Amino acid sequence: MDPAPEETPDLEAGGGVAPGDTPPDTPQTSGLSHEQPDRTKHFPAGGVGAFLGVGLLVIAMIAIIIGLIVMVF
Repeated sequence: MDPAPEETPDLEAGGGVAPGDTPPDTPQTSGLSHEQPDRTKHFPAGGVGAFLGVGLLVIAMIAIIIGLIVMVF
């Protein structure tokens, strides 16, 4: 909703606004519609599980590669 025209400041010559005469506030249509949850500094459990899973896969692949190298020699 825009302010009433009688409350809108006039422009000076050259398009400037008079000192101390600021434009009125208008409602914002952008931004958050509800409050965001606080951030935590804890690493999520799903992330820990993913790191452990990838770590186990890497260890298994290294063991397989070493086993193949040992079989060749």
